[in-house]
Order: sequence, then structure tokens, then C-alpha cells
Amino acid sequence: MNDILQVRTHLKEPARLTIHGRAEVAFDSRNGEPTRLLHLYHHDPLRFLFPQPGAGEPPMAVLVTTSGGLVGGDRLEVSARVGDGAAAQVVAQAAEKVYRSAGPDVTMGVELACGDGGWLEWLPQDTILFDRARLNRTTRIDVAGTGQVLAGELLVFGRIARGERFTEGLAREAWEIRRDGRLLWADTLHLDGACAAVLDHPAGFAGAVAYGSIVYTAPDAAERLDEARALLEGMGGHAGATCVGGVLVVRFLDTDARRLREGYGRFWAGFRARVAGLPDRLPRLWVI
Repeated sequence: MNDILQVRTHLKEPARLTIHGRAEVAFDSRNGEPTRLLHLYHHDPLRFLFPQPGAGEPPMAVLVTTSGGLVGGDRLEVSARVGDGAAAQVVAQAAEKVYRSAGPDVTMGVELACGDGGWLEWLPQDTILFDRARLNRTTRIDVAGTGQVLAGELLVFGRIARGERFTEGLAREAWEIRRDGRLLWADTLHLDGACAAVLDHPAGFAGAVAYGSIVYTAPDAAERLDEARALLEGMGGHAGATCVGGVLVVRFLDTDARRLREGYGRFWAGFRARVAGLPDRLPRLWVI
């Protein structure tokens, strides 16, 4: 009897084209000289641009994502540092879109570092979560001595103008803040699976479609709490401020994404003016 050769065909899933982008920028100031660019690295789809800052502003680095949006499996890593006595503002160029995923997460890591006597701003634009998107983002901040960091993130739960809500997926937003190597504050928002129930529940997000966070870490953080609360007065939606472990935390929730953005921007401009003596304004590309 002849041997029978059996051929097994293995069906494979089609390959997914995912991206792994990285961008690094660092500034320093030596012997009291103006802040200058020390280090720059970027890999597609991330890129840093350096527009001329306005009068009275520190150097600005604008982070651009050229891919037009993120899909499951994509990974982005961003690092921004200022040395002792240096000052810089890092701004996102436009809103980030996270598309529906077939399973894998979009992973984003942000590393911010500020030296003694330095000033660093990390000013985001909106991150728009399409329905069934999966986002896992962690922001780590390391500060030395008397350094000051003002940082934030914005989430929009769905393509609201199209009538689409973020009903299912993953929204994980984690923070870790350290000063001189000591952990001051850690916090995580974690929505996974059927998110609509939590977003709509009165004890959850109470129907909010947008969520924003601002953190300020500096030796005078606790002393700035009353100023922060005064800036929030009269703002639409829900907003509040507290101070934990030397970190001032401001949170925003609103059923109107545009209104939240406007309030967020007004607070940011006013607060930076009070704590750092910078102009009471936002970059021109951050339109409210």
C-alpha cells in the first residue's frame, strides 16, 4: 500500500500593520543662559516641531502624529525633559484619534522629567476614543528639587458630533509622580468592557462625554489650591481641585466636550500665569 501524504493547511490571520513611534526632546540651561535644545530624537509617526514662541514664553516643542490616528497594537513613547533652571512647553499639535480595535490595545507611554528650579508644561489636545477603541496610557513624571511641572490629559468618549458614543472598549489612564525619587501620587482611571454603564451611571460619570485632568507638582502646590478653586468658579459641567501628597489635582467632567475644552483651556492659561509668571494665554494652535 502506498503511503498517503497528508498536507495540512494552516490558516493564519492576516498581518496587521502596526506602528511603534518614539519621540524624545530635552532642554537645558547652563550658567544662567537662556534655555536651549539639548537632545532631539523622533521616529515615525512622531515628530517634534519648534515654532517661534510668543513674547515672554519659554521654548516650545510641538508634538505631531503623522499617522492620522491609532489602531490596536500601535505603540507610542514620548519623553520630554528640562534640566536644572531650564523651562519649556511641550504641546500636542492636534487631537489624537484612537480607532476601533479588533482586540489589541493602543499603548502610549509619556515620560516627563524636570530638574531643580526648572519649569515644564505638558499641554495635550483631546484624545478621541472611537467606540470599541482600546487605549492604555501611562504618564510618569519625575521632578527634582524645586522643579515645577504642569501636565494634563483630555479624553472624549466617542465621536460625539456623529452621534457615536464610546460604549465598549478600554480607557486606561494612569499617572505616577515622583519628586527626588519618592513616589508622591499614583492614580489610574480604568474602564474596560461595557463602559456605557459606568459613563451613564449617576455614581459614575453621570452621562459625561469628556473628561480632563490637570496636575501641578511643585513645592508650593498646596498653597495654590485656593487659587485653583477660584479659577474653576462659574465653569460649566463639573470641575474640582484637591491636593494630595504635594500634587495639585484638577479634574473636569462634562456632557459637552467643547465646553469642557474651553473651560480646561481657560483654567490652564490662568493657572500658569499665577504659578509661573507666564503670559495668561494658550499657544495659537490650541484653539478653544
